[in-house]
Amino acid sequence: MAGQSKPLTLARLEDLTLGSFALVPPSETLDHLVRFLSTWSGSELNGRIQIIQYTAKLLVPFLQWRARSQYDAGRRKIPLSTSAERLAKLGSIISDARMLFRIWGLLPIFQWMIAMERNPAPTRKLRTIERLQGWSMLAYYPLEHLYYLLSHSIISDKLTLPSITAFIPFVRTRPNDKHIPLKLSTLGLWSTRFWAAYVVLQLAHLREDGRLLRMRERTLSKTKTGASVAEKEEISRRKKALTNELIVNLAYLPLTIHWSTEKGIFENDVWLNVCGLIAGIASWRSGWEATALKPARGLADIPPTEPAGEKLAPHIDDPLKDVVEEPSLCDM
Repeated sequence: MAGQSKPLTLARLEDLTLGSFALVPPSETLDHLVRFLSTWSGSELNGRIQIIQYTAKLLVPFLQWRARSQYDAGRRKIPLSTSAERLAKLGSIISDARMLFRIWGLLPIFQWMIAMERNPAPTRKLRTIERLQGWSMLAYYPLEHLYYLLSHSIISDKLTLPSITAFIPFVRTRPNDKHIPLKLSTLGLWSTRFWAAYVVLQLAHLREDGRLLRMRERTLSKTKTGASVAEKEEISRRKKALTNELIVNLAYLPLTIHWSTEKGIFENDVWLNVCGLIAGIASWRSGWEATALKPARGLADIPPTEPAGEKLAPHIDDPLKDVVEEPSLCDM
C-alpha cells in the first residue's frame, strides 16, 4: 500500500540517526558565517574576539553593581559577583591574546609600504598621508612588541647595546656595559602616540577619499548615458565602506588620545569600553559585508573604463582597523 511505512531496517535506522542532518535545510546565513569566520588573519580574528572582550568589560561593572544592590537588600551573602570576576578574567585573557596576535604586524606594513610606492595613490595628498601612516606604524609595532615582551618578563628591562667588535669576524668581543633602560609605561605611551598619529592621518585619508568619490559621482552624472546600474552599486558600496571606516576611526580617536596621555581624558573606563565595542561592531560589519557573495553580473552590467582625471583612491586594507587595545595589560 502507498501509505504503508517503510520497514525499520538497519539502513533505515542509520538514516534516521546518523543521517539526521538530511532533515536540516541548507542555510545561506550559516554559509556566510562560515566564510566570514574562515577568513582567518591576525586583524580579522582581532576584530571578532574584540566584541567579546569589550562586551565582557561592559558587563563587569553592571554585575558588580547588581551584586552590591542585592547585598544591601539582604538577598546576597557577600557584595561580590563571581560572574563579574570570571568575565574580567576572560577580558584580560583576550586582551593579552590580541596583543600576541599582532606580533607579526610589521610584515604587512612592509608589504603595504612597498606596494604603495609601486602603485601610488591618485593624488599627492593621499600619497603623503599613506607614507606618514606607514612610518608611524614602523614606530608603533616595535614599541608595542617590546611592551608585550617586557610585561611578561620575557626580556630584561635593560636593552644591552651590541659592541662594535661583535660585527667584526675573528675578533674577540668584549661585553658592552652600555644599555637602554626600558620602562613599561613609557613604551605603552609612545606606542599609542604613534597609533594616535595614524588615526588622525586615517581621518584625513577618509576625507580625501570622500572628495574623490563625490567627484567621480558628479562626472558620471554628466555623461550622456549617466551612471550604469553597476556603477551606482559600486559608488553606493564605497560610500558605505567609507562611512563604516569613519565610525571605526572616530571610535579610535578618544581611545588613542586617552592612552597617549599619562592621566588620560576619561575617569570612567565604561566610556573606553563603549568606544571599543562600537569599533569592534563596525569592524565586524565591514568583514561581514566583505565576505558576502556578490551576484553574477552580465556583460551589460560591467562598468566602462574610469574617466581620466577622476581616479578613485584604491582600497587599501587599514592595517590597524581592528586594533582597539589599551597599551597596558593590568598595571597601568
